[in-house]
Amino acid sequence: MQTYQWGIFAIALGTFGIGTTEFMPMGLLPVIADGVNASIPAAGLLISAYAVGVMIGAPLITLYLTRYSHKTSLLALMVVFVIGNILSAVSVNYETFLISRVITSFSHGAFFGIGAVVAMNLAPIHKKGSAVASIFLGLTIANIVGVPITTWLGQTFDWRVSFAVTALLGIVAVIGIGRSLPSMEKPIKPDVKTELKAIMQPAALRAFATTVMCAGSMFTLYTYITPIMKTLADASDNAIATMLMLVGIGFTLGNYISGKITDKSPDLALFIFLGSQVLVLLLFRFTSTTLIGASLTTLLWGVVIFGSGPPLQMQVMKIADQAPGLASSINIGAFNLGNALGAALGGLVISIGFSFDWIPTAAATLSFMALIMVMINRIHANKFKIN
Repeated sequence: MQTYQWGIFAIALGTFGIGTTEFMPMGLLPVIADGVNASIPAAGLLISAYAVGVMIGAPLITLYLTRYSHKTSLLALMVVFVIGNILSAVSVNYETFLISRVITSFSHGAFFGIGAVVAMNLAPIHKKGSAVASIFLGLTIANIVGVPITTWLGQTFDWRVSFAVTALLGIVAVIGIGRSLPSMEKPIKPDVKTELKAIMQPAALRAFATTVMCAGSMFTLYTYITPIMKTLADASDNAIATMLMLVGIGFTLGNYISGKITDKSPDLALFIFLGSQVLVLLLFRFTSTTLIGASLTTLLWGVVIFGSGPPLQMQVMKIADQAPGLASSINIGAFNLGNALGAALGGLVISIGFSFDWIPTAAATLSFMALIMVMINRIHANKFKIN
């Protein structure tokens, strides 16, 4: 492994921990609710609080950290992550646990944003897309390994053990970042007005909207994947568990393939993966009527939905090139906004009387809107070059 790859690997360890702590509470919600003397709906608000913390914290914390070197910033963010998870592990009531989750969320967006910039700066010119994909790889592997293991620990022993283990992951990441990343000079203090102007330009806003819609498409389906599989394929609980693992494998494959394509052209990667999302989602209700078809479809969906992550991140950093760290962090916040949008859209489909098998079509609509947004940005970029 080359020197720069060790640094990227250390950052990916951090994103692995962040991905684990973000998704783990979903599988432990009943035991967490019981542990902090809260109802299931109240415990569900903890997940929403985390997402809101990411959205609000990402730009503000990234702007604050511009006075420090990127290495110092990443180390500080991982320390915040460790503190938040330790507080979760020792929480004795709902209020303390809520505060601990908000503290943990503050590390999320800024770490991904700054980490993506550092990965791009470390990698050779022809490997920048793969470098950004490597950062997201930690998130995909968290869904395959980190979340199932910590969920099992929480269900078998105590949910606080899961957060203690996640804090330990953060400590390992701190050591890895400290030892493997080279010393970095303190960046020139940015002009806040210039950075805000960069992220508020129409092309950047369309890029953020693209991320919201793509993430919305993902969570429109992902939030309701269990009832959808039971409806379409008459899947058992064990079969659904297997399918969810296949989704995680698809995430990892899509992330890897996307990195290679993004190295050549982020725009090409976006067109391929967003267009594929539309096709796969429209076919979902027809190809998922058997267990074999459902398994293959969920694997393929995992590939195409997560393959859009690296080029989306590259797109915002390229458009807002005067504020790449801030743009990257806001894009992570946009992803979390899409999470909420997708869950709400899927719920709306059911509440107005449609069956679960219409949810993939609703998700396809958001992917199509994201594709249109990319096309509009491309057209405007070409006009700018001509003029």
